Amino acid sequence: MTLLAESLIYLLAAVIAVPLSRRLGLGSVLGYLAAGIIIGPFGFSFVNDADHIIHFAELGVVFLLFIVGLELKPSRLWVMRRMVFGLGAAQVIVTSAAIALVAWASGFDKNAAIVTGLILALSSTAFVLQMLSEKKQLSASHGRAAFSILLFQDLAAIPLIAVLPLLGVSASLDDGIGLAQIGLMAATIGGLVISGRYLLTPVLKIAARSGIPEIFTATALLVVIGAALLMEVAGMSMVLGSFIAGMMLAESEFRHQLEADIASFKGLLLGLFFIAVGMSVNIGLLLDVPQHVISIVLLLMAIKALILFPLARLFGMCDRAAALKLAAVLAQGGEFAFVLLAIAASESVLPQSLIDELVLAVALSMLMTPFVYAAAEFAGGKVNKPVEPVFDVPVDSHHEVLIVGFGRVGQIVGRMLNIVGKSFTALERDSGQVEFVRRYGATVHYGDASRLDLLRAAGAEHAKIFVLAVSNIEESIKIAEAVTRHFPHLKIIARARNRRHVHKLMDIGVKHIFRETLLTSLAMSEQILTDLGQTPEDAKHLVDTFSKRDEQLLLEQYAIHESEEMLIQSTKDTAAELESLLRRDRPIT
Repeated sequence: MTLLAESLIYLLAAVIAVPLSRRLGLGSVLGYLAAGIIIGPFGFSFVNDADHIIHFAELGVVFLLFIVGLELKPSRLWVMRRMVFGLGAAQVIVTSAAIALVAWASGFDKNAAIVTGLILALSSTAFVLQMLSEKKQLSASHGRAAFSILLFQDLAAIPLIAVLPLLGVSASLDDGIGLAQIGLMAATIGGLVISGRYLLTPVLKIAARSGIPEIFTATALLVVIGAALLMEVAGMSMVLGSFIAGMMLAESEFRHQLEADIASFKGLLLGLFFIAVGMSVNIGLLLDVPQHVISIVLLLMAIKALILFPLARLFGMCDRAAALKLAAVLAQGGEFAFVLLAIAASESVLPQSLIDELVLAVALSMLMTPFVYAAAEFAGGKVNKPVEPVFDVPVDSHHEVLIVGFGRVGQIVGRMLNIVGKSFTALERDSGQVEFVRRYGATVHYGDASRLDLLRAAGAEHAKIFVLAVSNIEESIKIAEAVTRHFPHLKIIARARNRRHVHKLMDIGVKHIFRETLLTSLAMSEQILTDLGQTPEDAKHLVDTFSKRDEQLLLEQYAIHESEEMLIQSTKDTAAELESLLRRDRPIT
């Protein structure tokens, strides 16, 4: 069978199975697995060999780990540290130990029991988050706890992916891994971290300044695949390289654009990977030894749930119903189990017969999760949560001005436009703010401006001016990137929280930026100077001189804004220069 014919089978199976699976509430991952089972050698045998495609599809896992790295900003981890590194770490450690002990008692050798425990302790990030999102329970207490645990599991998967190939190598060599090999691995990781910190951002800037979107996308793919290949050459897992590259770019101004460019490749290739995994699921085992396989599934889910419930209560989840839902939603095996078991198979870490049973057990546990969770919801009661309004952006709105963020700044801009008779469309993603402003007679629509479909519905293609009045810096940058990329004709007038925000907007190409506290601070300073005995003329002269030099400094520092040391020195030099200038120009009284 030709590759083109196989591609048609893969796509057709995915197009049919995945939407059907999602409609049934089972999630897309199970849809891909089901598609693979149906077309594979244990189904209708449309495709009999998954090995030749699974290696290519592993790029989906590489891209997944790159995006995980992009999202793991140190500041975000610090805020969530108690739940992530407390509850998350406790779940992985205790569950791994419990499963390993059960496996060892069942006759596994010690190493196989430990590896099995570590692999099966992980739950399905894609499956759980999608299910909770569809139920609008991510903001509930058990939803936040589930996210924290899954985040730690994603982190824990990285060293597991790196260590498993080493276990395979060590099993085949009498002397184990030599010092030279360890040195090469350490040097490779160190080199990737250093190059990621000092080289990747300049390279991406060059690609972005080319003005050709395809070049930037190609550069992003080059970064991910290059980092992955570097790790593979050094004898480690490819995904470890992509994760490190993503983490090094987590603070970059290109983070959101990289995520957007890589996401489509990640989704397709990860789907192909799960189809290939489904093809390798030996469904015949369920017919040959049904009691054995089902007992593994039930034992796995019971162990995980019975450990999660008391841990959730221990870490402050006082609501028994929420703890029960958390235990139910994370009781299954995860997609990383397929990745880790595939590595274990290729490196002969575990016997193939055991891997076949575990792959089937993980798939069945995922299949059972929606039903187990429904039972937990019934037992614990429905989650009391505020109902979020649906986005109500007007379709075919053709106003000249589009205001995003209708807080203090956006409202003043809107009132001034109303005074001169200029119509506008206002978007605000905080539903509480929308309801509050509407009570005072203002017209504002609930919508997330980072979504292109909503921007188009709000008339971005026909507007002339885009007022970016969002206070959150990260959200502001994300929206500005989307607008400059997809609506380059729009003139962006942006609000900035501070100098760092200004520089990030300038990186994107925004030219009209206003710092929100600057004018207020200058006006206050002028009043204070006058009250302390300066003449109004002298006070105004001092403030005007300071304002002009500060604006020059802002532009000068843009060239060095990535170097904190140079910024500090520049600020000190300018402060001394400005003080000398003002003292020299100050009239003698």
